[in-house]
Amino acid sequence: MNASARPESRDHGAHDHDHSTCVSDALARAQACCEERGARLTPLRRRVLEALADSHAPLGAYDLVERLGASGDRPAPMSVYRALDFLVAEGLAHRIESRNAYMACGRAHGRDDVIVFLICERCGLTSEVASHAIGRDLAWATRAAGFTPRTPVIEIAGTCARCEAAPVRQGASAAAG
Repeated sequence: MNASARPESRDHGAHDHDHSTCVSDALARAQACCEERGARLTPLRRRVLEALADSHAPLGAYDLVERLGASGDRPAPMSVYRALDFLVAEGLAHRIESRNAYMACGRAHGRDDVIVFLICERCGLTSEVASHAIGRDLAWATRAAGFTPRTPVIEIAGTCARCEAAPVRQGASAAAG
């Protein structure tokens, strides 16, 4: 990969790292952001972010309700949606539109940053990458069109390196289509 399209720290194509690092990094970043902005990271918001950071595939709100309810304290779906709204508004999570799901944000973004998600159609792994060249070109194109983007996000579906290297099981391609 060239320098203008490099994976950020949340690129988990190999699936071979300690998930607790993702969780602790996300929670530390969230705590710092909330303190800086005077926002409150409530226990439920924290649990939702923790579940998102532990998963490397986008999770829907009802997936989160199930995960959080596994410990016995099942939150109401509306409460989870409110927590997700907060996390997205604070830049701590992203909504993956094509999946109607969410994932923890792997890095701080500038106002004009373009967020690119690489979504594996086989395993669901989603990597957040940065491309300064895409951001520059998209900013130029939108300015030339007199357009102001609200959420500059690009979602690219395909196959991650791990799935690409794995043999395709009989019937798996028919299920994916």
